[in-house]
Amino acid sequence: MKVTFFADTDTLYIEFKAGSIAESRDLDENTLLELDAEGRVCALTIEHATERTGIPTFSYQQVAA
Repeated sequence: MKVTFFADTDTLYIEFKAGSIAESRDLDENTLLELDAEGRVCALTIEHATERTGIPTFSYQQVAA
């Protein structure tokens, strides 16, 4: 998983898995879902991220199974 924030465009890009994008779906006018050929989610793009998400306070925690 890779999370990238583009401050110049206020865009948050979350890549869940690397691969070829076969389809993109607009969830709303500022959110794009990208799928592979099997319909699995590859990435999510969120425009206007600072007002729509908690990106200024982003944290990550991995919990052992």
